[in-house]
Amino acid sequence: MQQHEIRRFVERYFAANGCTFLEANDDYMTVQLTAEMDKELMNRPFYWHYIERTGGVPQPMQLTLITRPSEKTNKLKGDRLHFGAPRLHQLFRSAQKRGSFIRLYEEPDAPLAGNAALHPWLGMNVVISYECDRKKDDIVSLGLHLISGTMIESFHERLRERRLTPKIPDYCFTISPLIKLRSGISRLEQYIRGRIAADDHTWANEARQRWADDLALLDEFYKDAEEKPECYYIEKEALEKQYKPRITVSVINGGLFYLMPHSS
Repeated sequence: MQQHEIRRFVERYFAANGCTFLEANDDYMTVQLTAEMDKELMNRPFYWHYIERTGGVPQPMQLTLITRPSEKTNKLKGDRLHFGAPRLHQLFRSAQKRGSFIRLYEEPDAPLAGNAALHPWLGMNVVISYECDRKKDDIVSLGLHLISGTMIESFHERLRERRLTPKIPDYCFTISPLIKLRSGISRLEQYIRGRIAADDHTWANEARQRWADDLALLDEFYKDAEEKPECYYIEKEALEKQYKPRITVSVINGGLFYLMPHSS
């Protein structure tokens, strides 16, 4: 993850969670946290317990994040953000928890002459993991148009080209979905199953062959034993765990996106 991508993620994270940027330049940013985000990030449970019990006026903290070391930031007190930094990973975990399902609206690039309709899309990002004694992960981003039923891949890439906001823009209105959310999720699941079924599963056959070869060696090693010792069964079970092919699908996140018709 490049430094400019980290900065963009951080800016979008705090903006989406209602925080205010007090300072923002190429080297660092200072963010005024909301009470909710202070509780999420700053590890002050006793402070918030006291405020809530006494009815005091909360004073959320400010957070300074350094995105590019420079002379300006050498003496600046703040968290340095780079891939692997604890604060950045905290933001990743928070974003995944808070953004597991979101609702966003496309903001028009130019002023509208009249009211504009926003079409509903169901988006889902998943990881398909192919596992044996080796592992391969495929990240798949799907979008389902909840009016026509059109389904596309690389949906996340399309969203990155759009200006999205958590509030419906002025002079825009949403079209009600013809495909209900539960039905839409089922369609995405069926698509993923079909995609997996159409894959080349040579890797699984090869893994089973390696499993059989190692199992034959294990049996050969213990062939003279009248009664197999416990370690034989432990090793046999370990071979199964190591080689047995399996496919798992994990949902990263999803959302309902209302987009301009040209986005579809």
